[in-house]
Amino acid sequence: MKRFYLSGLFLLFGLTYLCGQETESYKEKQPYKSWVKMAPKFDDAFFKTAEAVRIADNVLLYQQVTGGWPKNIYMPAELSQQELEDVLAAKNDVNESTIDNTATTTEICYLSRIYLATNTTKYRDAAIEGIHYLLKAQYENGGWPQFWPRPKPYYTHITYNDNAMVNVMELLREVSQKKAPYSYISDSLATSARNAFDKGIDCILKTQVKINGKLTVWCAQHDEHTLLPAKARAYELPSLSGQESDDIVLLLMSLPHPSKAVIEAVESAIAWYKASKIEGQQKEYFTNSEGKKDFRMVSCTNCEPLWARFYTLEDNRPFFSDRDGVKKYNISEIGYERRNGYSWYNNSGLKVLKYYDKWKKALNK
Repeated sequence: MKRFYLSGLFLLFGLTYLCGQETESYKEKQPYKSWVKMAPKFDDAFFKTAEAVRIADNVLLYQQVTGGWPKNIYMPAELSQQELEDVLAAKNDVNESTIDNTATTTEICYLSRIYLATNTTKYRDAAIEGIHYLLKAQYENGGWPQFWPRPKPYYTHITYNDNAMVNVMELLREVSQKKAPYSYISDSLATSARNAFDKGIDCILKTQVKINGKLTVWCAQHDEHTLLPAKARAYELPSLSGQESDDIVLLLMSLPHPSKAVIEAVESAIAWYKASKIEGQQKEYFTNSEGKKDFRMVSCTNCEPLWARFYTLEDNRPFFSDRDGVKKYNISEIGYERRNGYSWYNNSGLKVLKYYDKWKKALNK
């Protein structure tokens, strides 16, 4: 199915609206990720336009009977008759409803905003269905699976990967506070959202990995039954995650009245980030023997610290893996495709440490 075509009208409106310049209408392919990036950036005036309504109707089309949405859909695309029929036929495919890649949360927010702008109840009702989907998908232990109700192996794990669970919790917190654009939410639904958020915090505390009696950080996904670090794809092995833990720590630090357990969790995670930073290394890009852009790690001075995406549970050693699932300890030892097709290093620990300083000062006041 062709899901990536940008409507001429949208492009015409978007460029003149956002840039103040006139342009001719034309069609252009767009990667699916552009939808979840652009949707939160529209200002309130956009939602009063006919184009915003057209996109909202597309969002309704893609909503499944579960109340959730599939991922990787470019919602502004103009659909052919065949594509429309395919979308309608897929509504009952409950295995595709997900919180991965910011799916479902993006659509709930968009529909809530269009409802406030138009007062059209079908958008409100669909957004509420989406919120109920999130509530139903939550485990009793407080975690969320990547897909629900899809009964497949790693899709059922509690998923921190790509901030899936954190995104859901941040939305539910706004719903519980009736924060714009969720001012229309009923008191009972707001209470349910608050309870779900609190259960999510409890799950975060229970899944923080303890090594030799010492709390550290989190894995990208945890077994939904044992709460232990779990494997996802072949190259996503049980580990301590320097990338997925950052927003978890930021979420905990955003709590207005942190409990003793939350404070301990934050302090322990910060200690891990400080101890696990990689100093004196940076990426160097080069053209390999096949003429492709590649990278390697080289020594550097006065460069910012990095963190690896994955650290071993045994000795906190950064590691990498190809599609064979074998741990390697040098990025150059895995193949070109996985080396360049996945994020192995990041500097997100810097924002955690920076925010921690402010959090600590406020806590001591």
